[in-house]
Amino acid sequence: MSQENTETTVLGGGCFWCLEAVYEQIEGVEGVTNGYSGGHVDLPTYEQVCSETTGHAEVVKVVFDVRKISYKEILEIFFAIHDPTTLNRQGYDIGSSYRSVIFYSNPEQRLIAEETIANIERSKVWENPVITELTEFEKFYKAEDYHQKYYMRNTYQPYCQVVISPKLAKIRREYLSRLKPVTLHEN
Repeated sequence: MSQENTETTVLGGGCFWCLEAVYEQIEGVEGVTNGYSGGHVDLPTYEQVCSETTGHAEVVKVVFDVRKISYKEILEIFFAIHDPTTLNRQGYDIGSSYRSVIFYSNPEQRLIAEETIANIERSKVWENPVITELTEFEKFYKAEDYHQKYYMRNTYQPYCQVVISPKLAKIRREYLSRLKPVTLHEN
């Protein structure tokens, strides 16, 4: 894959396990990495981020092939899988580390994000206003290895079943045409 055909975005919308599980299934997404952005501590740990003292958000870094999926489509999926109207929370996950945030990499990404938010506001999809932060990307810190591919490795864990699986079901219903083809592996 040529780098000229890929773009990267960093998104925070609650627990990074949820976002990762969804974007891993989207056609055109070449890689998803869980991590932390938006804080003031270098090389934060999960425990530090959870302490709400570093300013970081749990995020995913999404690398995608612009020939297969647009940045706008990446954002449409982002807004479909979390509530962008709640301040510093998603469901039972509470704190600024769970905030809704888009870390844009360039002015074009910022403009597309602003337009996407404006379209959501006009459509009245949400009863309350969208409060997703738009912040210029500075640094991304990869989360610890046990956070990577979390849903795939822990599918039957209660959090995965109760929180992540319904998000995946919604994406399968609403974005079926955007999913990667399923391949069966022979033993």
